[in-house]
Order: sequence, then C-alpha cells, then structure tokens
Amino acid sequence: MVDGALRACQADPSLHLLLVGPIDAAGAVLDALDPADHARVGMLPIPDERLVDEPLAPHAESWVESGVRTAVLAVAQGIADAVVSAGNTAATVTSAALGLGRWPGVRRPPLAAVLPTATGRLVLLDVGSSVDPDEETLAMHARLGAAYAAVVHEVAEPRVGLLTIGTERGKGDRLRRALPPIFTALDLPAGARYVGLVEGHDVVLGSACDVVVTDGFTGNILLKGLETAYATIGPPLTAGRDVPARAAILLGVSGTVVVCHGAASGADLAAGIALAADLHRRGAVASIAAVLPKNAIPHNEVSP
Repeated sequence: MVDGALRACQADPSLHLLLVGPIDAAGAVLDALDPADHARVGMLPIPDERLVDEPLAPHAESWVESGVRTAVLAVAQGIADAVVSAGNTAATVTSAALGLGRWPGVRRPPLAAVLPTATGRLVLLDVGSSVDPDEETLAMHARLGAAYAAVVHEVAEPRVGLLTIGTERGKGDRLRRALPPIFTALDLPAGARYVGLVEGHDVVLGSACDVVVTDGFTGNILLKGLETAYATIGPPLTAGRDVPARAAILLGVSGTVVVCHGAASGADLAAGIALAADLHRRGAVASIAAVLPKNAIPHNEVSP
C-alpha cells in the first residue's frame, strides 16, 4: 500500500491521498516525497490503534475491517472523493453498501473488472461480491455492466453475454438455464442488447460481447486464472495495455469504490488509485446512475 500510494502520488501531481491506517506506515510515503508535496498526503488513523502492534491477534481481522469502514466513512462525510481498498472484499462491499447507500433496485452491488482481450477489452461482473445470486440480482448486474461499459469505456450499444459452460440450449446450472428469457426481456440501458450465452474462451477473444455477466464465485475464479496467465505469459497481443491490473469498481453504491486484489503489487495498487481518481474526475458514478432506467427491475421481469 505504501509503495502504491507513493507511485500514485509521483505519477499524478494533482492527486491528494488520505491514508487510512497506522500513522507510522504513512511516514514512509512522506519520507520518499519531495517536501513540497507533503501537503498532498493526509493521514487518518484507524480508531482502534492498539491492534496495530498485534497483527496475528484474534482481533486483527476486526482491525482491517475497521480500517475499511473508516475509509468509506471518509467518503460518506465528504472528506475524500473515492476509496481504494485491498483489504477484505466482503468488508469493503458491506461497508460501502451501508455507509454510502445502494442505488434503487440494487440488492447486491457487484464488482466489475475490465479485462484485456484479443480484440480490446471487456467488462466482467461479478468478480467476487455476490457468490450465490438469484435471477433478479444478475438481471440488475447486466444493467449495471452495460451502463458502466457505455459511460466509462464509451462502448456504443454494449453487447451483453451470460457466462456458462456451453452455448447450446439447456446448458448450465439451474440459474443459468433460467436467465436467458429474463435477459432477453430486459430493458438494458445505453442501447445495450443481450447477445446470448458465452463461454470462457469468449472472454479471452472478446469478439462475442462487451460485457460478460456471471456470479461472483465463477467470476472470481475466472479473473484470478486469467490474471495468473497474463502475468506469466502476457496478455493477448492486441489487447490494450492501459487496463488497470487487479482492480475492480463496485457498482450500485452512491460513491466511487475501487477494490484491489489482496495480493496486488505496488504498481497494481497505483493503477487502482489512478482508476478511482479518473472515475471521480469524470463523474462516472453519477453518469452511470443517470443512464439506468428508473425502477430498474420491475418484479414481473423475473421469476419468483
């Protein structure tokens, strides 16, 4: 986190950081910065500082979650414009949903990652927030993913696909078999359209769709597998190189929240910070909410 914060500050002279955590760790950032830039880094201690000296204590997890809540609260109170966390994903999602509030119709805010493909990039969601969703949840995720692709990545009329194990009729588990007629009838934002079932290879190729919807369990497995493959052998040769590594935006909450992988490097974290800053400067969250239909999921569009 210290390395990522330092890299982000050095790369963006207009960036201001509020570091949440043990005060002594923040000193490493200030020591490495030019004294003239010290004013760009603030520090916000975690309320229960006594746990800092006990990293393996039974309450250590509570300390980490306390830090996430403190960071989210800073955004809710207007002290910060966005939050970036590489801590516990569940704690971050829960803190953001409770502290910032969810958009109407959003029951489980999804994490959306942007992946490089052979033809450019695509949005994959969910990648770890909702591991056991229902039809209504994935229907909302399809809308959120389409809006994100259109607003942030300027994809005209995004194509939305549903990830499963085969494109033949009847393939997949109960959830996947129930979703095609629901997705077909969805009122998707930004001129988006549902293009049908897609498989894992379609995520790598990127030619079948612009947005891939799945549950957080399979999405997280796919994401981590691709991350390791790309880190080992490199991304597709024609893929864009500006895709933030190991960072995902939390959609459906009233604030800018970026979640990084717990094993992210300093460079990965710096990219996540840069993503959060860019999303805030572009007013992306408000713009995404604006293109979503009111009453996003009428009850008659989904099965009981």
